Amino acid sequence: MAVLIQLRDAHKRFGDQVLLDGANVSLVDDVKVGFVGRNGAGKSTLLRILLGEEDVEKGEVIHHPTLRIGYLRQHDPFQEGESALDFLMRDSGAPEWQCGQVAGQFELKGQYLEGPVKALSGGWQTRVKLAALLLHDPNLLMLDEPTNFLDLRTQILLEHFLRDFNKAALIVSHDRAFLRATCSQTLELSKGQLTMFPGKIHDFLEFREERREHDRRVNATVIAKQKQLKQFIEKNRANASTASQARSKAKQLEKLQTVELQVDEPTVNIRAPRVQPRQGTAVRCEQLAIGYPGNRVAEDISLEIEHGQRAAIVGDNGQGKTTMLRTLVHSLEPLDGTVKWGHGIEIGTYAQHVYSSLDERQTILEHLEYASDPETTRQDVLAMAGALLFRDEAIQKKIKVLSGGERARVCMASLLLGTANVLVLDEPGNHLDVETVEALAEALRLYKGTVIFTSHDRHFMARVATNVIEVRDGRVRNYFGSYDTYCEAVEKEVSEGERQRNAAAGKSTSNNSASKNEQKQQKDQRKTGKELRNLERKIAKLDDEKRELNEKLLTETDPTDAVRLHDQIKAIEVELSEAEEKWMELSDF
Repeated sequence: MAVLIQLRDAHKRFGDQVLLDGANVSLVDDVKVGFVGRNGAGKSTLLRILLGEEDVEKGEVIHHPTLRIGYLRQHDPFQEGESALDFLMRDSGAPEWQCGQVAGQFELKGQYLEGPVKALSGGWQTRVKLAALLLHDPNLLMLDEPTNFLDLRTQILLEHFLRDFNKAALIVSHDRAFLRATCSQTLELSKGQLTMFPGKIHDFLEFREERREHDRRVNATVIAKQKQLKQFIEKNRANASTASQARSKAKQLEKLQTVELQVDEPTVNIRAPRVQPRQGTAVRCEQLAIGYPGNRVAEDISLEIEHGQRAAIVGDNGQGKTTMLRTLVHSLEPLDGTVKWGHGIEIGTYAQHVYSSLDERQTILEHLEYASDPETTRQDVLAMAGALLFRDEAIQKKIKVLSGGERARVCMASLLLGTANVLVLDEPGNHLDVETVEALAEALRLYKGTVIFTSHDRHFMARVATNVIEVRDGRVRNYFGSYDTYCEAVEKEVSEGERQRNAAAGKSTSNNSASKNEQKQQKDQRKTGKELRNLERKIAKLDDEKRELNEKLLTETDPTDAVRLHDQIKAIEVELSEAEEKWMELSDF
């Protein structure tokens, strides 16, 4: 396996924050890597460094001579009036037939391919950009939050594209489901260090928590032993008959060291509004039609949402999910029919248009204290602000200097500190990292009120949703199945479309050798990852056994038992060395 990019001893600061502190990483030519880390850790900065758009202060970035990077552009690369096909031909220099063939992989055809590309939604424009990437034949893809604002169908298309792309990829994403489906290894940026884990995101998170729990237990044992030894020394060092024992215990005390806990950031704790549970119907829609003057998005909508439900609004981009949410909260008037809310309802809304309603003269702290319920303490406000990344002096920033993402997090914090017994949330996970999204999901699961929400994060949707409402083909109806069932149905539709396109092109997916090679590679990587996890558990267990035997040996007075303990320690050291060598060998796989 060729190393496409290597980062050596990289150092980078941003003001007082250390982003890279002697960081090292290698990206090889056929591995897809999920890149994770807390917001502000420096993930986007690292991508710019690898792209050559930003320099390190110390260290070096080495590119292989054959490296061809494909970077998913966040900016708008399209010219006024050009079609998607015109853009693909202009951007790649490829002939029309080739551009059309690649565009077909992303279901770009008809008006989506030949109409004005600027008229397409963000999700469809992302499909055009992905087709453009493929036409440049890259051997390393770099994708920064590629699923933001993509509907489920487009996410699945992107997953299938990456599954069949038999070259390297580095993917930054907060969507665990997407990383799990696409990446065989996980790279973490934490406290300036890069750590490559030879396994998928869920295995990495499990391993990280296991190691932290192991270190916590070790530290608790060491601290308890230190306390015992200190008490013995204090009690006996002044006594002539026990002074030698006290000196021996002091030597033992010097050898006992705690493990530095590898904790990235303070644990994120988020709470939802504290409300009383209610019974009955929260909202009822009767013969409802939604949309805009001259554009009926959906009609004949009759449905009910009960108190305590967490209703997920699903559907492809452009079908009307946001229009439905806006109609429910009365920011958009119905074209026909009625929306009736139950008695005593207080609605809290999180949506794009809410960000602009903040009072720019206030600081973050002033706004949150004003928006919170009367029983909320200053400590509650600071804890919520910290969970949404406003810590220390950042809490005193004026609203007017905040970016769009920061304003979104302020809105989320004030909503959660309030008293709303119904939360209507449009993409609540945007602008949040993996840990914060998980904490928000748990808070909503414990919330006693009603939640109506939409999100492109499948892990979040599956964790939170109790029922599913589908917006499709001008209709809005209850989907009789779980969110996982809905995902499976869309996956089946996408796969069927791909089979039909492949059949039309005269090729069979079952005979796709590249796909078979990719599947074999992924199987080998899964096997290697499993062996590594088993070895890591074995090494941790042997470490514990060795530590316990060393402690016994230090206090053993019987020579025979001391020899026996010494032999056991030597045997464990041999086994430990073999396990560590095997781990190193597999890590380089």
